Amino acid sequence: MKYQGILFDLDGTLLDTLGDLADAVNAALAKHGFPLRTEDEVRSFVGNGIGKLIARAVPAGTDEQTVAACLADFRVDYAEHMNVRTKPYEGILDLLAWLRSEGIPVGVVSNKIDFAAKALCGAHFGNLIGAVVGECEGLRRKPAPDTVERALTLLGLSAADCVYVGDSDVDILTAANAGMPCISVDWGFRSREHLLAAGATTICSTVAELQSNL
Repeated sequence: MKYQGILFDLDGTLLDTLGDLADAVNAALAKHGFPLRTEDEVRSFVGNGIGKLIARAVPAGTDEQTVAACLADFRVDYAEHMNVRTKPYEGILDLLAWLRSEGIPVGVVSNKIDFAAKALCGAHFGNLIGAVVGECEGLRRKPAPDTVERALTLLGLSAADCVYVGDSDVDILTAANAGMPCISVDWGFRSREHLLAAGATTICSTVAELQSNL
């Protein structure tokens, strides 16, 4: 093992959450009579928290009060339906079990709202994840290093000994801001070309390839 601890992004890295996110976005949009979005559109909107997600999903020029109402509606729908279509990517459970067998602490750092990140990790990964930190009050969301630093503290690790694994340009910036190396994966919400343009130095296309880089 090259690292003493691994931090993972959640959406697009460990879990395929796109279907449930798109459904909740469209439920909120429909309630306000707005045009619905395709899954590919929602894929391009995610990565910077749900506030940005909804701001990007509503029609251009939508007033702030309506955006806030859509966000509130999204929160309600997603809280009820966030684990309908969501599932781990193929091979992820085996990877996490292997890391546990090797005694390597694992954490999740996400821009998903904290209660949802914790609930989904608990439902899909149980005790394979040692710490989960999502978007919460008092911590700046990624790409600021705050949530990474909180996870490292919870796991008793230092940035110098760990690697961050994610699927987006936000994750590359997050790792850099936290003083950690980054391994990118291209099976999630961003293409290999997008990741290369964002400065990715290591890109894995399969879980087996990722495992060999840990």
